[in-house]
Amino acid sequence: MESIDLLVLRTARDWLAAGERVLLATVARTWGSSPRPTGSMMALRDDGRVVGSVSGGCIEDDLIHRYTTAHGGSAFGDSAPQVVRYGVSADEAHRFGLPCGGTLELILEFNPAWQSLDELLTQLDAGQLVRRRLTLESGQVTLESTATPEQFSFDGAQMLNTLGPGYRMLMIGAGALAEYLATMALFNGFKVAVCDPRPEYIETWAVDGVERIVGMPDDVVRDFAVDLRTCIVALLEALHGPAFYIGAIGSRRNSQLRRERLIEHFDETEASLARLHGPIGLYIGSKTPAEIAVSVMAEILAAKNGASLPQAFSIARAKALAE
Repeated sequence: MESIDLLVLRTARDWLAAGERVLLATVARTWGSSPRPTGSMMALRDDGRVVGSVSGGCIEDDLIHRYTTAHGGSAFGDSAPQVVRYGVSADEAHRFGLPCGGTLELILEFNPAWQSLDELLTQLDAGQLVRRRLTLESGQVTLESTATPEQFSFDGAQMLNTLGPGYRMLMIGAGALAEYLATMALFNGFKVAVCDPRPEYIETWAVDGVERIVGMPDDVVRDFAVDLRTCIVALLEALHGPAFYIGAIGSRRNSQLRRERLIEHFDETEASLARLHGPIGLYIGSKTPAEIAVSVMAEILAAKNGASLPQAFSIARAKALAE
């Protein structure tokens, strides 16, 4: 399943290329509670079709009502981008279903050039990280390749949105846990690959949409072109790459023995192993492969989103306290 950002951009590009009128809305700024983070996008066609979201649904309904002929609004033309604000007053916050005190600003782009979106998608599909710069006064869009992920920003005059290739997950071992984890990763917009040197395991893999790789894990990790949007569920070769998450499955005892072996035989240190998650996942009392996959996916998403988790979520710490 494709990430929602790529889906919005690809759909908007296709609609525009087919001669449809399209509004591209981006969450530019938020105050207080907000249903969607800055940079979230939706595409609205002039007949009322929508992909993506900027809120829990009420703001989407208002945009449809205002701007589409199918719902009695005035179809958008080729005007310069606009900034609109929702939830300034308590009455508006209630009307648009925003959380208490929530306010957000949207940037509306009317019929953005499909050629620019096509060029952006071509670069993203090639694995590049791209900074999209929109100047509000003129509506001009520029695309700049970058090597560094940046936070979305809007200063009232320019919007900078750094977009990257979709997040990827490489799993070592085609077992039952991997199948559950792959399913959840696909629903969260990850491209998923599974590696196993045992053909009999790969041949019985049951999750569609996952790349299957037969090979030795360390070799596969080296050849995987790991980047800042890659997570790896396992092995030594990944430790010194740029992946945002590296985890290894195993009990507390096996995880500790693994660390000792890596230090003794592979010249690793406690510092170099600090990035290795193991036991993998968050402590939620998981017992079955499906439950363990939930805890692992939650830990991966926390790492992806830069969320700092309390020590109480550590499996090793929680079980030690329980003893």
